[in-house]
Amino acid sequence: MATSLTKTNTTATNRKKFTFSCWLKRGKLGTQENFFTSIHNASNEFQFRFDSDDELRWVGSIGGSAAGLLNTKRVFRDISAWYHIVIAGDTTQATNINRLKLYINGTQIADGDFNSPGYPGQDTNFGFGTSDFNFCFGVTTPGTTNDPFTGVISHAHFIDGTAYDASTFGETDSTSGIWKPKTAPSVTYGNNGFFLKFENSGAMGTDSSGQSNTFTVSGTLTQNVDTPTNNYPTLNPLAPSQDNRTGGNGNLYTGGNSNNSWSSHPATMACESGKWYFEIKDESDWGSTSDSTRRYGIVNLGVSVNQARASATDVRFSDATSGYAYMNASGVRNGGSTIGGSTGTHPTFAEGDFIMVAMDLDNNKLYFGKNGTWLDSGNPASGASGTGAVATLAAGAWAAYLEVKYGSDTASINFGQGYFRTASAGSNADANGHGKFKYTVPSGYYAICTKNIKEFG
Repeated sequence: MATSLTKTNTTATNRKKFTFSCWLKRGKLGTQENFFTSIHNASNEFQFRFDSDDELRWVGSIGGSAAGLLNTKRVFRDISAWYHIVIAGDTTQATNINRLKLYINGTQIADGDFNSPGYPGQDTNFGFGTSDFNFCFGVTTPGTTNDPFTGVISHAHFIDGTAYDASTFGETDSTSGIWKPKTAPSVTYGNNGFFLKFENSGAMGTDSSGQSNTFTVSGTLTQNVDTPTNNYPTLNPLAPSQDNRTGGNGNLYTGGNSNNSWSSHPATMACESGKWYFEIKDESDWGSTSDSTRRYGIVNLGVSVNQARASATDVRFSDATSGYAYMNASGVRNGGSTIGGSTGTHPTFAEGDFIMVAMDLDNNKLYFGKNGTWLDSGNPASGASGTGAVATLAAGAWAAYLEVKYGSDTASINFGQGYFRTASAGSNADANGHGKFKYTVPSGYYAICTKNIKEFG
């Protein structure tokens, strides 16, 4: 059973007017994913989803009759971005295009930017607010695994009885010019309205609207410190080096591929200066301790991806000078050579071990650690002296990457989001109070996130 949140509806305030607003960050592309639904049966349903072509779709029916269809021509493939999505319905409007409005990041999508849109008839009663239409986040139908959403959701609102525009829930930041949430919008929620902040890790379905419309959580819902106002990197599924890899967990988890050929997964953010820290958990392997089938480290994104490819289906950043990899069987590797000799002098790692990575891009030094101990007695806080650094880095934009081979090879990365897969990473924050890590963040180092990059990167 996939993770979901569900709530039983009560009597509606007004079945002709509603608003739904949420912020989300996608975790998987090229597959249908429902993030908010209300379904009784095939003839009575509403779905808000990304289709397999990565277009955004709102579709509804009541008694087998269409009750709204908005399908964007635009695709949504920025895996690193937070999207603010608002849909507002008001069937009392005389003009059909005013009865259903969709907003993305504060801007209303024009009628001509939809594929064959359909608008509800005047004075149509939406199904929301009847016992037949209960709300669900995460899957199409509660208790199933149908079309699960693999990303992150924040600040989810439902308004029963009023149609609001996007400016009710978001505003432009005066400094950055970026669209951001209003943490306490002035709205009347109505009988079935809710506001999910997801701020209580022990009760993630808690409603903060004052209407006591709390959701029931099924499965394991993981709290994430990645927010619309402080964005963290993920692994990039659009990188050209992908080869049928498996992934999920908000794009912070990766596995090998069906071809049993190397594939590499760089992060969505890179840094050229500053001092940065992240962690990787080696989760499972294909059974051999002698073959280096998992390689974790950093890559210089200033170098063409193709320069690091051994072949069209064999992607090994650690075999090029553009990358440094800590391998499970052979130590640290760069440019086809193992640092410290042909067999390496660094300890191997195995399933269940944690890898620490510290990038000092002010002094061009790289440090690796395992299970709380830095390799070569490294001291990331040593600055220009680079005590115990495994490598001296060239200039450029460096990003984290995970490199795996066999289908049973799996790993999770934590940039500070606070978990490995569904397990808590720990509570160690950086000096700015950002991130949650398993081990103590080295002095002077920070989680890779937009607030820290603005200040130190």
